[in-house]
Amino acid sequence: MGGFFFKSKNPKELVAWYGKHLGLKTDDYGATFWWKDKDGNDCSTQWSPFADDSTYFAPSEKQFLQNFRVDDLENLLKKLSEEGVTIVGDMESYEYGKFGWILDIEGNKIELWEPIDKVFQ
Repeated sequence: MGGFFFKSKNPKELVAWYGKHLGLKTDDYGATFWWKDKDGNDCSTQWSPFADDSTYFAPSEKQFLQNFRVDDLENLLKKLSEEGVTIVGDMESYEYGKFGWILDIEGNKIELWEPIDKVFQ
């Protein structure tokens, strides 16, 4: 799991609440959870509230978005496209990884992330 994103009436207030009452180490984006993969590499999972009026989850009308960590995103997107899976937009690359988006059979938008975890350390 790369992350869990959801809509909130007041993301900043909610992040502060989770920091105060549940002890999450939070920043402007939510909280980052660090863990080790099977090879001992540092990995991260992000928990982030988004504003209610965010369009980031579109075309899904759900109040949440799942993010899955993947390897070789470019080839995965090609394979999914060949299997008839709906690809949303184009793959995007940033210093912290590559992103692609798909829709599941119920129209839920899913973010796929090929991470570069060392950028966050």
